[in-house]
Amino acid sequence: MRVIESGMCSITMRQLATDDVIALAVRAELAGIEWGADGHVPPGETSVAQAVARRCADAGVAVTSYGTYLGIGPFDDPDSPPDELAAALDSAEALGAPLLRVWTAFGIESDAPGVDRARVIETTAAIAQAADARGLGVALEFHPGTLTHTAAGAHSVLAAVDHPALRTHWQPDPALTPAEALDELKLVAGSLAYLHVFVWGSGGIGERYPLADGAELWQPALAIAAEAPPLPGDLPRYGLLEYVADDDPERVVRDAATLNGWISRFHES
Repeated sequence: MRVIESGMCSITMRQLATDDVIALAVRAELAGIEWGADGHVPPGETSVAQAVARRCADAGVAVTSYGTYLGIGPFDDPDSPPDELAAALDSAEALGAPLLRVWTAFGIESDAPGVDRARVIETTAAIAQAADARGLGVALEFHPGTLTHTAAGAHSVLAAVDHPALRTHWQPDPALTPAEALDELKLVAGSLAYLHVFVWGSGGIGERYPLADGAELWQPALAIAAEAPPLPGDLPRYGLLEYVADDDPERVVRDAATLNGWISRFHES
């Protein structure tokens, strides 16, 4: 059984300054932070990334990953900067992040035309190859509205790209029952990176609940993750809090206490 560590995505507290996010993680006794590219650590601003890395090291908080939006749109989109991939990789390196979170293109699902799905695979493969060349791993966002909406979809991307640097994060689809969501997690456990941890109602992100309300899902989900194959370099596997009720820092502290209580069982095993 592998050790699971607790953490949070910085976008959970997008409204807070970087130092306040770190202070909150320390107060909540979270082991690490995934830093978001759309706020706290902009792509290409390596001096910012280096400063965040230093502050995390001083506070004893790990940088778990760099949460990018690479892949959410095509690289040939005229609104995308031409050096988007290089900028994200530069910031990931400056952060000392072991892997990047990336997307498959939003709006292209499993029933999309083959040419569109092929372009998503081509983009994902290019990201994985470029990241691997710098010693970085890649984890897919497991998200509705994309090819990685389901375990079957994630497997199709992983198999088509077929690159050892590529894995997938996992998060529950609010439309599924806990049992159905756990079946999805079991199917991707062999390629699992991290968990994005939250409890939403069927209304989605606008209907958020305390993590303790999700025990039926998250206690077995953490056990599945603890049994999953190790990450390269024996990196820790994280359960990252992502979004809390009312965007309230105190909710982070409470949810972190719940998460730490659950994962303490695996540390004791």
